[in-house]
This record gives sequence, structure tokens and C-alpha cells, in this order.
Amino acid sequence: MTRKLLKFQIILDRDSLLYLPGQVLAGRVLLETLESTAVLGLHFHVLGECTVNVAKGVRRDKSYDKENYIDFRMKLLDDFDNKPILLSAGVHCFPFKLGLPVSLPSTFLGQHGWIQYYCKTSLQESSGITHKNQQVFIVLNPIDLNLEDPLLSDPLEASVNHRIGVGPLGGTIRCNVGLDKRAYVSGENILLTGEIHNQTKLAIKLLKYALIETVQFYAHGKLLHQERRELAALVRERIKSGSRDVLQNGHLTVPPLPPTNLLGCHLIRIRYSVC
Repeated sequence: MTRKLLKFQIILDRDSLLYLPGQVLAGRVLLETLESTAVLGLHFHVLGECTVNVAKGVRRDKSYDKENYIDFRMKLLDDFDNKPILLSAGVHCFPFKLGLPVSLPSTFLGQHGWIQYYCKTSLQESSGITHKNQQVFIVLNPIDLNLEDPLLSDPLEASVNHRIGVGPLGGTIRCNVGLDKRAYVSGENILLTGEIHNQTKLAIKLLKYALIETVQFYAHGKLLHQERRELAALVRERIKSGSRDVLQNGHLTVPPLPPTNLLGCHLIRIRYSVC
């Protein structure tokens, strides 16, 4: 009967549930039974996968794709002679240990796609009842900027002239923006400089420097959906006609984020930009 099983859980060796590629995933499956219970086996499954699921068109037809990064199965308890195994009343502990692959993409959760990692376990009683449980864990695959192109440490400057309006109210907005370098890690400040010259007859009501995340979702090699969100922003005062705004030592703080392009994933692409 189901009430024979008082406890059935997966306990990982790290309370944070956070692992890097190449590290050892270890823990135990803990069982507590009220009375002696005959079982046919205890199965353990580690799964890492990416799923993209996008509704398209008026009929909201689904476009779907998936790729796997881990699919490891083992038996923690097995009826080798095809006979039920009798578990005595009390607590039973079944340890497990697995070396994670070195090329795993980071965990990511989005509306139209996600990368997730799980430990799953199932216990089958001889009566036919099967108990199941699962535990999510998090993978972080950081980019080591020390190993990347040295050019990423160089400052970056961009200039653009934007013509707006026609006739006497028309004119040009001249923008010059600079970053102290081209790559950052979570927690760092993006140092900004900027000069915006309003050469129109109209006032600029809003000037904003923003850190933007762009996520693209693919299925079967085709781009299905793209979404953008603002991660951090620096708002400046309005600029009158003929005036300019000069920004020195501005900054945008990079929040905790998955790394650019989710290394190892072919279905979800991420990039970051300052706009």
C-alpha cells in the first residue's frame, strides 16, 4: 500500500544545487518505510535537455525541437534473479555519484524555451505501485574572459547621426557613446560615456542608456521567435533644442545572467547589447 512509504526523496550533496560542467554530481536517494515492503527495483535517471516550443500563426500551431546533453540511467537496487527484494521497515539510503560532462550549457528558463537538468528516481513495488520523485539542479557554464580574444578588453566607441522630421522642424541628433571594454561578467559595472547633441527644433523628452538581452529560439535550424528585455537602465534629463547632454562615468550593473550564446546549445541563442 502507498502509505507504507513514509519518505522518498533525492538529496544532493550541495544545498545550493549549483554545479559547474565537469564537477561531480553526488548525493543519495533516501527511503523510509513504515513496514517491510517488497520491491522490484529502484531506478535513477540524470537528464539534461533543451526544449523549444513556440506557438505560430492564427491557429497557434506548435513548432517544437529538443536536444539532450545528459541521459544517464542506473539501477540503485535491482532484482537480479527476477524475485522481489524485501526492504525492512526503517530508513534506507542509496548513494549515487556521476561526473558531469565538461561541455554542458548553462541552465536557462524562458517563455518559449528552456535548458533544465534533473535527477529522477522511481521505486516499483511488487504490488504494481510505482513511486516517482525528481530533483532539479542548476548548471552554470561561465565564460572565462582570460581565455577569450584580448580585443574584448579594449574600449568600444560608436557614433551615429539620426535625421528626424522634415522642413523647419527637422534636424539631426548626433550620438557618441563609449564603453570601457567589450565583455563583462555578472556583478561588474559597464562604464559609460556619452554625448548626445540635439540639432533639431524639438526637445528630446527621454534619453536612456539600457542593457538589453536578446533571446532567439530555433527549431530544425529555423528562427522561430525573438524576444528582448531591458536588464538595467540609466535615464538622463530632457535635452532642449540646440543643447547637448554629456555623460561621464555612468554605469550599468550587470545582473546575474546566463552567458552569451549558451555554449553547447544549438536551439537558444543569447546576446547582450547596450542601447
